[in-house]
Amino acid sequence: MEEEKLMSRKKPSYPINDQLYAYLTEYNRNIKIPIFYDDLLRFAGGISVFDKNGEDSLWIRVYYSDHERDEIDLSLKRMYIILHGDGSEDSVSFLNVDAIDYCTFGNSKPFRVKIRNILNDNHTYIYIKKADASRVYGLELEHILSPNNINFLVYRDTLIEEHVLGIPGDMFIDENLKNVSVSGINRLSKEFVKFNERCVIRLLGDMRSYNYVIVASYDFDQVEYRIRAMDFDQQCYEGNLKVYFPQYFKENYPFVKMVAENLQKESIEQYKKEERSAIARRFRGAHTRVNSLLDCMVNDKISTPEKVQQLKMDLMKYTNDKNFKKCKTMGDILKVGFDFVVRNYENVNTYIIR
Repeated sequence: MEEEKLMSRKKPSYPINDQLYAYLTEYNRNIKIPIFYDDLLRFAGGISVFDKNGEDSLWIRVYYSDHERDEIDLSLKRMYIILHGDGSEDSVSFLNVDAIDYCTFGNSKPFRVKIRNILNDNHTYIYIKKADASRVYGLELEHILSPNNINFLVYRDTLIEEHVLGIPGDMFIDENLKNVSVSGINRLSKEFVKFNERCVIRLLGDMRSYNYVIVASYDFDQVEYRIRAMDFDQQCYEGNLKVYFPQYFKENYPFVKMVAENLQKESIEQYKKEERSAIARRFRGAHTRVNSLLDCMVNDKISTPEKVQQLKMDLMKYTNDKNFKKCKTMGDILKVGFDFVVRNYENVNTYIIR
């Protein structure tokens, strides 16, 4: 399948409007930070960063002039403390900024900052990006409706995200998949089915193998796998419904093949129902917050009228729910989609106490 037929060439960045800012403030996502994305663009130069195989990683390690470096380092340490702590500066002296990398690949053009604790050499990363409404909606929906919490902050036109731990999907396919046990393959197949269903329900697009990570968790007698999205740029933008199914991207073919070879149709349907039920329960448990976010999306422009029209018609054919026909925005579409999932869960589940 040709990628150009599946997705647009480039998605524009959409500004965060006042209603979304108010939502972010209410839920402690909008907070004053000591440095902005544009401040980091003032680097004096950079060198290419190569991966462990000696190939260009598409990141460049940037450096700043001497009179700016100390101020930038201090601001980045403070930002780390705001994101991961309570904002107090007791631990600033224990932190060091080991590297600042800049990526020109993709829409968000992020900075990746490596922060190390000099007392024990533990390190982590934070990402600083230009704020985009689509990405903020995607991050917030991930936090509320997926099995994974995610930490991020927004201030004006700057977005700060925590690092998502795991092995990038493309690297896992190339280096790790061949070493997974037979029982592990079955569990990984189950997780890909659930991840596929999760993405299409909340309309998170472009989950090619390099846009998610594989997380292995060790139980007392087995290894469990989870697939976590790490790129939320394509939340509710494209009109083609297939964009929201990871199974349709050629980069994911090894996982698609694995599912076909290891799971029966009945098991695939069972795991889809499990994921739909899990999302319905999360929605019911956080309906006030989700509906407040959806109200922002309904009144926001994060796509084009043509894409909205295409997607609502695709979803109407896929679900046979005529309520999609009334939708005018991507927020409307997502709202109808969640209503569809929750309604079906409640209608089928006879054990719910009403």
